[in-house]
Amino acid sequence: MTIAEILSSEFLMRVVIRALIVGVLVSLCSSILGVSLVLKRYSMIGDGLSHVGFFALALSACAGVSATYSMELAIPIVVVAAVLILRLSKKEGRLNGDSACAVVSTGAVAVGTLMYNLTGGKSGDICSSLFGSASIVTISEKDMIISIVLSAVVIAWFVLCSKTIFAVTFDETFANAAGVKTDVFGVLLAILTGITIVVGMKMMGSIMISALIIFPALTAMRITKSFKLTVILSAVISVVCFTVGFFAACFLSLQTGAAVVTVELVCFVLVCAIAAAVAKMRNKKVGHG
Repeated sequence: MTIAEILSSEFLMRVVIRALIVGVLVSLCSSILGVSLVLKRYSMIGDGLSHVGFFALALSACAGVSATYSMELAIPIVVVAAVLILRLSKKEGRLNGDSACAVVSTGAVAVGTLMYNLTGGKSGDICSSLFGSASIVTISEKDMIISIVLSAVVIAWFVLCSKTIFAVTFDETFANAAGVKTDVFGVLLAILTGITIVVGMKMMGSIMISALIIFPALTAMRITKSFKLTVILSAVISVVCFTVGFFAACFLSLQTGAAVVTVELVCFVLVCAIAAAVAKMRNKKVGHG
């Protein structure tokens, strides 16, 4: 696919714009939520939920649910899993934190794969669900509408509750003592993360989607220490990286998820290298001083 082909075809223009809108909005939501998830050491929840999303898609395929309505089945399953993982990570015991995420994620992929195989599913379907579709035509108008609503909810939540989010993210004990319902915050964060993952899975794939949560936040944290600036910078990095990866995937006929994550990885490595070089130069100046 070339730029000339896209511009000359009304259908391709409509499809590309729709897919770009969905991708940008999902990237925006993922990056905003990702800052709190990474700082609270909940980033593995995103990875665990992405695997649950694969199980939900496998279940919908085995149940004969049309691909048009698979998202409606996947969202409640992933939301329930999000709350379950959060509850397990809060409780002291042999199964908590990363262990709970690992059990849920690996178990979901294993069961989902067996369900595909036992019902005669094709391996291509599995690859598409895990790594994302190479075709942007699979992004429907319904996906775009859900993405717009989701992004509006996430942005409104951050704007209206920014002080509470900051307090809970950095000192949950103090926030709880101050009267903040930290459990409600955690559940809401997990639910919004789960919905974001389901919406973005079709394009990014269940394995790749968690990278949208982790990489932009980590990259932004290497540049600034301010929470507000980190959220803004994370959103900018995520949207820019997605746009670059998206068009690279279109023109080179690559899978969108792999292309976007590769761009985010390169960005993260470059920022880390530049930060290390700057720190080294500062140390030399201090030494000479």
